[in-house]
Amino acid sequence: MYLGVDLGTSAVKLLAMDADGNIKKTVSVEYPISFPKSGWSEQNPEDWYKGTMEGIKQLLADEADKTVEGIGVGGQMHGLVILDEQDNVIRPAILWNDGRTTKETEYLNTVIGQDKLSEYTGNIAFAGFTAPKILWVRDNEPENFKKIKKLMLPKDYIVYRLTGAYTSDYSDASGMLLLDVKNKKWSSEMLEICGISDVEMPELHESFDVVGELKAEISAELGISGTTKVVAGAGDNAAAAIGTGTVGAGRCNLSLGTSGTIFISNDKFSVDDYNSLHSFAHADGGFHLMGCMLSAASCNKWWMDEILRDQDYAGNQKGIDNLGENNVFFMPYLMGERSPHNNPLVRAGFLGMSMDTTREDMVLAVLEGVAFGLRDSLEVARSLGVKIDTSNICGGGAKSPLWRRIIANVMNLNLEIQENDEGPALGGAILAAVGCGQYKDVEEAAQKLVKVKEVVKPEPELVAKYEEKYQHFRKLYPLIKDLYN
Repeated sequence: MYLGVDLGTSAVKLLAMDADGNIKKTVSVEYPISFPKSGWSEQNPEDWYKGTMEGIKQLLADEADKTVEGIGVGGQMHGLVILDEQDNVIRPAILWNDGRTTKETEYLNTVIGQDKLSEYTGNIAFAGFTAPKILWVRDNEPENFKKIKKLMLPKDYIVYRLTGAYTSDYSDASGMLLLDVKNKKWSSEMLEICGISDVEMPELHESFDVVGELKAEISAELGISGTTKVVAGAGDNAAAAIGTGTVGAGRCNLSLGTSGTIFISNDKFSVDDYNSLHSFAHADGGFHLMGCMLSAASCNKWWMDEILRDQDYAGNQKGIDNLGENNVFFMPYLMGERSPHNNPLVRAGFLGMSMDTTREDMVLAVLEGVAFGLRDSLEVARSLGVKIDTSNICGGGAKSPLWRRIIANVMNLNLEIQENDEGPALGGAILAAVGCGQYKDVEEAAQKLVKVKEVVKPEPELVAKYEEKYQHFRKLYPLIKDLYN
């Protein structure tokens, strides 16, 4: 049995998988998120650990044989977790969707310079990345900064608590703006800029490398018998890509979670001219391009929960049939935007309402706005000569047939839906199976374990309608961006 852990923003999701890839059980344990100031987003790492332990106990509760061969953890990227000399967490973790680092991000991009950043890391600074967070702590909490002895990412904290191994993997480390991604090593220039040294940094590994074993006392607490290996794991998007079979060159995955991503795998490192997309290492040992929008399924959740105050998500989408004809546009920038605009200050808005605008038009506009936002990143990839006609799709938003149809036609892609939509948790379990020798490599594991159950195909007439609407949408961001300087 192999366990996969997905350390998400609102909950940790776990699954147990047997050697043949059959999912035996899934569980989810929620934990709180804190917004101490406008634009801030924090969590207590202890909540992650307690949630993970509780989740594993639930997974194994009904198992007569509690032997676990391996564990793989995927998790939310970019978060800053800092420990002192006694391994105490110094302050709450600053999360990926925290927007406090506008000043630090601007400093990196303008004073250090985007050309230098791209040279050092293959990427430029985005407000969500880890390096700007380190600078923020240095400049705003100097006493906390002086205490730092270990600096890690969220999922690496879980691995550290489970095994005592202080490690990270290349895919997750790529999002820190501290890694020389092309050469897969810490950037000495970036460490110096941030005022830290490689002594504070974790040891780097491929995602499927075994980095340690479950501590004896933790195995005893969980009731696990025998030795359990733990692999380095992966950032959530890379882990989700493994779970959807997006491995090897030229594969694509779309994720509609809290954030939205387009993930294009490659066996070579590449960078676009403006660093609009992230150039990261992949959990399969290769590389990938990724565009990330900060608010995706969370846009629909905000609209339904906070504005309509209606929990009937499916009911509100029922009967919507005017696809490609909606005159209302939604700009999905509730928490600013990352790819491709790199603007933490811009905010969301509706445009085009009239006296005959309906509730259904507004619901549809939210779904379409997210699809248009994802296409912005796809267009950057296409400008590099990347040819994609098919993509996997996963995440909570992908459970909506209407949303899948919209995305297939907005992006003019065949969308493959897998039998198991478990994303990063399944990816973590697959990485554990590879690390334990069940499969020779990630590609073989993905080919054997990931199965497609349905394909949503674009409809030529609707593609043409949405092409016109998208060309209108892409004119809107330049019109509104200066309102939020």
